[in-house]
Amino acid sequence: MSAAKPILIVDDDDALRETLSEFLTMEPELTVVGAATLAEAEAALNASDARIDAVLLDIALPDGDGREFCAKLRRAGHAMPIIMLTGSDAESDVVRGLNSGANDYIAKPFRAQELLARLRRQLQMFENSEEAVFSIGPYTFRPAKKLLQSPSKSRPIRLTDKEVAILKFLYRAESRVAERDKLLHEVWGYNSAVLTHTLETHIYRLRQKIEPDPSHPSLLVTEGRGYRLNPEMMSAAAAA
Repeated sequence: MSAAKPILIVDDDDALRETLSEFLTMEPELTVVGAATLAEAEAALNASDARIDAVLLDIALPDGDGREFCAKLRRAGHAMPIIMLTGSDAESDVVRGLNSGANDYIAKPFRAQELLARLRRQLQMFENSEEAVFSIGPYTFRPAKKLLQSPSKSRPIRLTDKEVAILKFLYRAESRVAERDKLLHEVWGYNSAVLTHTLETHIYRLRQKIEPDPSHPSLLVTEGRGYRLNPEMMSAAAAA
């Protein structure tokens, strides 16, 4: 399956942060990183192994204003979804929050299920955007730049348009097998048995780029009538 999505919760209310963390981690696709201050949040985002897929950000924090911090993150190039949490739903506060670069704005007290629904919507929209960054095995996958970056390699791996489309589709399928006909339809836009060899050629070339031993694939594996990403490789990378 694809690696769980880390969510950074920035709120100085310990009880709320812990309750929200417990609620979100009940969802198998989410993990949580907590921060009580902007300094702790910045440290979490700047850690050498940092990967944050979304931020739930309080406005009133002991060491600053969450809206100013949001704007700072955007200036620094952080593109992940940011949902502002606040005790006020006044129009002026909402506008200021959105103008700072937030994707959404939710007033306290909020319903946990509503927050989860908004968070999932933002994650889905971001995943489909040109700014998305994914983890696939040992690689950081940047579809918009057509690149895979590995910590063990100094140079990124450059991908073709079709290779990007194949990896994006397999990532979204998680550990499920993507049958050849489905891949052909999704990547090439139509279903044709004539193109089966074309797909196999693209898979072969992709394996030459990403597999330690292309003759024995361990990340992009063949199963039945299709292909999938190996969940053991994905989990190992997430735990590393």
